[in-house]
Amino acid sequence: MLDRTRATRCGDHGAQPQQRSQDCVHQHQHRSDLVDVPDRPPHGRVRKDRRDCRCPAPSRVDLVTLSRPVAKDLLDGAGLRAKRALGQNFVVDPNTVRRIARLSGAAPGTRVVEVGAGLGSLTLALAETGARVVAVEVDGDLVPLLRTNVADIVGVSVVHDDAMTLDWGALLGEGEWSLVANLPYNVATPLVADILDSVPQVTRMLVMVQSEVAERFVARPSTAAYGAVSVKTAFWADARIVGHVPASVFLPRPNVESSLVEIVRHPPPDTSIDPQSLFALVRQGFAKRRKMLRGALAGRVDETQFAAAGIAPTARAEELGVAEWIRLARVVGDLR
Repeated sequence: MLDRTRATRCGDHGAQPQQRSQDCVHQHQHRSDLVDVPDRPPHGRVRKDRRDCRCPAPSRVDLVTLSRPVAKDLLDGAGLRAKRALGQNFVVDPNTVRRIARLSGAAPGTRVVEVGAGLGSLTLALAETGARVVAVEVDGDLVPLLRTNVADIVGVSVVHDDAMTLDWGALLGEGEWSLVANLPYNVATPLVADILDSVPQVTRMLVMVQSEVAERFVARPSTAAYGAVSVKTAFWADARIVGHVPASVFLPRPNVESSLVEIVRHPPPDTSIDPQSLFALVRQGFAKRRKMLRGALAGRVDETQFAAAGIAPTARAEELGVAEWIRLARVVGDLR
């Protein structure tokens, strides 16, 4: 097992860890579950020539990715803490961010929008792949640190905006994009749903979310996690859990485990109905999920319509797959 951590001070290869906040630090960590990472980033894209090594100001970081000590120094130096209201938990393990970048499919020639870039640790790992990266961050206190940390990176730009309200069409333009995100619980479901509904340029997502939320995205009918968001996800895309992320790689450490969900867009199974009409019906059905559909959809669907759709009025919302919901929505008609 290769386990190496290298910290280099300008002109002094014997620098101690406590000197990080003042020194030029280069750090590479390796563990047995990942391939060895070369000292020089691949593709020649990440950092400009470092032969003339000048010690930067304390706020400047010269790293390939951000380790826990460096991330902590950055926050402390700026007088900042992770904001609970924004659900901030920064990934501070170089192996983990490289793993996420690999799973995202980022590669030379691809375009990636990262939501919740934070201090830029995952941003740097995505840049290592040679992809073009647009890093979106809502926290105005973090944006100056993020801009500083990626200032020398080729193909990376920073956008200070709220992913829940920004104009995605204006940001992305034409062509296909991948989205990579570390999302807090209260943002994950509405953001993914909005991207699926309204941002067709995003053809693939890799989102890191609380494991409980991940299960909802990938759930199948007649399971406890299956709900309205499961139906919407299945309508627009194929979703699967591709990995788990331990709490130990975050700063601060959360009280929950996280999972990585890959969501790959596919053509909708039926283009003859309005998706939002379908989803309105689904939401009403799941609003009282333990009730029979006869009761849950009372006033909206009558017995004749259930029969025409081939759906038993005694069934419950969680028993219907996407095809069944589409049949019912087609019979009911325009529900907007």
